[in-house]
Amino acid sequence: MKKLMEKRKEKKYSYQYMANSLGISKPFYWQIENGKRRLSYIMAIKIAEIFKMKPDELFYDDLKEEKDI
Repeated sequence: MKKLMEKRKEKKYSYQYMANSLGISKPFYWQIENGKRRLSYIMAIKIAEIFKMKPDELFYDDLKEEKDI
């Protein structure tokens, strides 16, 4: 989730800020960002909305690498 991490840092959002915005725990968010937990489509939409982006803009490249598309 490289692009997600880059965007979060660019906006100076903490893990806690993201977790609070999504209604999840800080460890849960950390696991998503660090690839330890699978990202649901609904969560991808919610995360993208925080950055005023579309989910594909944030996550497509990571998915492409993961699936070797």
